[in-house]
Amino acid sequence: MGDSEAMVAEGYTSASYGDYNASATTVESTGKETAPNVDPSHSVNGTAHGVGLTAPAENGVVTDNVAVTAPASELGDNPGSALSPEEERLWNIVKANSLEFNAWTALIDETERIAQDNIAKIRKVYDAFLAEFPLCYGYWKKYADHEARVGAMDKVVEVYERAVQGVTYSVDIWLHYCTFAINTYGDPDTIRRLFERALVYVGTDFLSSPLWDKYIEYEYMQQDWSRVAMIYTRILENPIQNLDRYFSSFKELAETRPLSELRSAEESAAAAACVDASESAPSASGGKADEGQSQADGSTDQSPKLESAGSVDPEELKKYVGIREAIYTKAKEFESKIIGFEMAIRRPYFHVRPLNVAELENWHNYLNFIEKDGDFNKVVKLYERCVVACANYPEYWIRYVLNMKENGSTDLADNALARATQVFVKKQPEIHLLAARLKEENGDIAGARAVYQLMHSEISPGLLEAVNEHAYMERRLGNLDDAFTLYEQVIAVEKGKEHSPILPFLYAQYARFSYLVAGDAEKARRIVAEALDHLQPSKPLLESLIHLESILLPPRKIDYLEPLVEKFIKPDADTQNTASSTEREELLLTYIEFLGLFGDAKPTNKAKDLHAKLFLSQRSTSELRKRSADDFLSSDRTKMAKTYNGTPPAQPVSNAYPNSQTQWSGGYAAQPQTWPPTQAAPAQPQQWNPAYGQQAAYGAYGGYPAGYTAPPAPTPVPQAAAAYGAYPAQTYPTQSYAPPAAPVVAPVQQPAAAAAAPQAYYNTYY
Repeated sequence: MGDSEAMVAEGYTSASYGDYNASATTVESTGKETAPNVDPSHSVNGTAHGVGLTAPAENGVVTDNVAVTAPASELGDNPGSALSPEEERLWNIVKANSLEFNAWTALIDETERIAQDNIAKIRKVYDAFLAEFPLCYGYWKKYADHEARVGAMDKVVEVYERAVQGVTYSVDIWLHYCTFAINTYGDPDTIRRLFERALVYVGTDFLSSPLWDKYIEYEYMQQDWSRVAMIYTRILENPIQNLDRYFSSFKELAETRPLSELRSAEESAAAAACVDASESAPSASGGKADEGQSQADGSTDQSPKLESAGSVDPEELKKYVGIREAIYTKAKEFESKIIGFEMAIRRPYFHVRPLNVAELENWHNYLNFIEKDGDFNKVVKLYERCVVACANYPEYWIRYVLNMKENGSTDLADNALARATQVFVKKQPEIHLLAARLKEENGDIAGARAVYQLMHSEISPGLLEAVNEHAYMERRLGNLDDAFTLYEQVIAVEKGKEHSPILPFLYAQYARFSYLVAGDAEKARRIVAEALDHLQPSKPLLESLIHLESILLPPRKIDYLEPLVEKFIKPDADTQNTASSTEREELLLTYIEFLGLFGDAKPTNKAKDLHAKLFLSQRSTSELRKRSADDFLSSDRTKMAKTYNGTPPAQPVSNAYPNSQTQWSGGYAAQPQTWPPTQAAPAQPQQWNPAYGQQAAYGAYGGYPAGYTAPPAPTPVPQAAAAYGAYPAQTYPTQSYAPPAAPVVAPVQQPAAAAAAPQAYYNTYY
C-alpha cells in the first residue's frame, strides 16, 4: 500500500488547515457542477469532522475534530514567481476586500492561464480563495485535479482531506473523493472504508443517490452480492430521492441471485440456526422415524443445512424481501411528509447570490417540521444542510445556535457560533451580539467585552445597538462609570465625523441612561444641552429632550424647549434642517401633547395655532388643488361622453337613488360627494406612556435603531384634533451597515450525538 493510499485508508490528519469550511457549493461562475439535480453539498460548513476512518455512527453523528488550515508555507508570496499585471490588479482587489467573489474567480482563471505547471502559484491562489469561500466544493475538486495533473498523489489526498473536513456534509465532495480512490487504488478495503466514512455524514441526505449509486456500482464490479444486498437494505431505511428505484432494483437482485449469495454471514448463521432448531423440534418417536428414514436413504446430517443455505424456496424469498419491504414502506411514509419541503429547495448549495424569499421561508418551515418530529440527529443534519445554502444569512446561524443550546448540546452550539462569527457571517453584527450575550451568560465577561470591542473597532463601529448592549452589560456588572465612559468615547469618535447619522441618537440614549439608571437628572440635561451646542436640532434629539422633561421632577423647562422646537418646525436657510414635513409635524404634535400634560394654556394654544398655520392649511390647499384638477378632468370627460348628434348622456340613476353607486362614462361618480373635502384618515396615534423606555414611538429608545438614514416616505398626516393627547406613531430607519458582498466560510464541527462531546474546533476566538 502506497503512502497516499495509506492516507486515504487511515484518514489523513496532517497539519491543521485553518478556517477552511468547504461545503457543497456549486461553482456557478465556472459553469460547472451547477446542475440542479446534482446533490450539491448538503451540509454544512465543514465541521472539521474527523478524517479518520471510523465506524459509521447512527445518522452520522461522529466527530473527529481536526482543524483545517492551509499550509502556512504556501500562503505567503512566492518571490520566484512574478505576477502578471492582471494578476497583480486582481490580488490588490481581493486583498482590499476579501469578499469580492467575482474578483477571486477571475484571479483563479488568470492564475491558471499564466501558471500552467507552476503548482506553487496555483496552490497559493486556491488556498487563499478557499479560506474565504470554503463552501465552494467545485473549487476543491479543481484544486485536487491540479495536484493530480502534476502527479502529486499525496497532495491530492491532502486537498480532498481538507475538503471533506470543510465540506463534511457535501455529497458531491465525498463522491469526487471516492471516485478518485476507485480510480487510484486497488485495495477494496481502503475504498470501502472511504465510502463508509462518507455515508456516516451524507448517507441520509435526501439527495445522496449519486454516492449510493457509486458504492453499488463498485460492489457490482467486485461481484460481492452480499455487500450489494446490504447496501440496498441500508438505503431503504432512509427517505431519500429515488427510493422506489432502489426497491425495484433490490427485488430484481433478489430474484436473480440465490439467497446464499445475498445473505450476509450473520444472516446465513441465523438461517442455519433456524434449521437446527426445526430439526430438534420433532417428538422422540417422530425423530426416530426420521432418523431411520434418513439412514435408509443414506443421507448425511449436514445435507438439510446445505440445502437450506442455497435454497430459492419462494417462501424464504418472500420472507427475505418482505423484511426489506417493511423498511421501505416506513421510509416512504416519512418521505411523503418531507417531499414538499425538499422540492421547494431550489439551491441546496452555497452561492454569493441571495436566495429568494420563498426558499428562505421554506427552510424555516422545514426546520420547524423536523424540530417537532423530535429526532435530534435529523435536526442537526438539516441545520447543517441549511447553513450551507443560507450561509450568508445570520438568522439561520442564530437559530441553529439557540436550538442546540436549548437541547443541551453546548458543544454543537459553540461550534456553530464559532463558524458563523469567524467565517460565514463574520461581518454581520447580529451574530456577534449573540456571541457576546452567550459569553456573558456563561460567565466569560472578558470574552464578552472582547466581542464588543471587536464590534466597536472593526465589525460595525458606531452601531447603536452594540453600544447600548455593551453599556447594559456593564450596568449589570455594577460598572456604571465604565458604561458612561463607553458612551463618551463613542460620542467623541462620532463628533469627529462630518454629519454623523447616529450622533443625535447617542446623545439621546446617553441622557436617558444617565437619568433612568443613575438617577442623575442634571447630568442628563447637560448631555442634551451639549448635544444642542454641537448639533442642529433634530427630531430624535428634541424628542429625547421633551421626554426627559416629561419624566423629570418639576419645574419643567418649557421656556427652554419652546424656541428649540420652533427652530426645528420653522427652518430657514441658515439652519440646514433637512427634516421632512412629516417629521416636523410629528415632533410638533409630540410637543403639543407634552404641553397638554404639563403646560399652561398660553404656550399650548400657541403651539396648536402654529400647527394649524403650518400644516393644516398646507394640507387643505393641497387637497383643494387636487379636487379642482379632478373636477376639471371629470367635466372634460363628461363633455366627450356626449354623442355626436348632440344627445346628452343618459341621466344617471344616482339622481333618483342618491345612495347607490353607478357607473358613469365620465367617471363623475368616483368624485367625492361631500364638501368640504374629507380629511385623510388620521394615523393611529401612539398612546403616550410615561415609562418612556417602552414607547414604540421613540425608535432610539426602545428599538435602538442602528442609525438615522434617509427618512421614510411620508405617510398620511394625522388630523390635529386626533393627535392631541397622544404621540403619533413614528419609527426611525434601522442603522445601515455594509454587509459582506459574499459569505465567508470556516471549518465546521461534525454534529455529534448527545453522548459524544466534540472538541472545540476553533482556537479561542477573541
